[in-house]
Amino acid sequence: MPYRVLGPHSAGARHATIPDFAEVTKSVPEKSLCQRLKYNAGRNNQGRITVRHKGGQHARQYRLVDFKRTKTDVVGTVAAIEYDPNRNCRIALVFYVDGEKAYVLAAKDLKVGAKIVSCSAAGEPNVGNALKLRHIPQGLEVHNVELQPGRGGQLARSAGTYCRLMAVDGDYAILAMPSGELRKVMAECRATIGIVGNIDANIRCIGKAGRNRWLGIRPTVRGNAMNPIAHPLGGGEGHTNGGRQHCSPWALVDGKKTRTKKNRNNVFIIRRRDGRTMNAE
Repeated sequence: MPYRVLGPHSAGARHATIPDFAEVTKSVPEKSLCQRLKYNAGRNNQGRITVRHKGGQHARQYRLVDFKRTKTDVVGTVAAIEYDPNRNCRIALVFYVDGEKAYVLAAKDLKVGAKIVSCSAAGEPNVGNALKLRHIPQGLEVHNVELQPGRGGQLARSAGTYCRLMAVDGDYAILAMPSGELRKVMAECRATIGIVGNIDANIRCIGKAGRNRWLGIRPTVRGNAMNPIAHPLGGGEGHTNGGRQHCSPWALVDGKKTRTKKNRNNVFIIRRRDGRTMNAE
């Protein structure tokens, strides 16, 4: 189990869980693969808050993760598994035979010393290898899937997630998404074999409010606890919402679907995650 439960030494530690970092083999990041991460705490270029409830996180460096995997047919060796503060999965430091270094997402069961490669044509479907979808055997789990060839992986990059390759039909591959959606992706797009590691990341228990502040998450005040001037649900005697549906401070109804019904990507969706069948002709 990648998380350990703290003892009840205080109210904040009673139910908190923290990573044990058992799989991490290197604690200091590769300096050449890091860059400064500017943190604006939800402010735009005018200094105005455009995203609420952000601010005050720990300083961190951004690791330059190779999502494109365009270094084809060059064998790399996994030198270390590292912690990345910018994502909930681990990253793997790869040394290529030509001397170049890179970070990639650490797949489940990817160990130090393993050999990985990004193949330009058909290759071995081993964990950590990047292949085009048309060259991957059907039924395998993949992650870091591209939506456009050469753009870099955009699908299934979070801890424990994966897409399952159902079939390859002509110029398109059919993928079962982590949400249950069934959709088409161009068969020339690359994907990495395996499941993203740290699959138990979703069982983390924060334990105390201060730990959220370390992560840059500020408190959220309930709308019906505000004054009428500050929120549509504010004011009134007692805990009342005024008889209306819950909404945002700008009276946008909670739960309203924001996806455009005529989104041009709808043609690639075969089955929505709610089970509805779409026309994917």
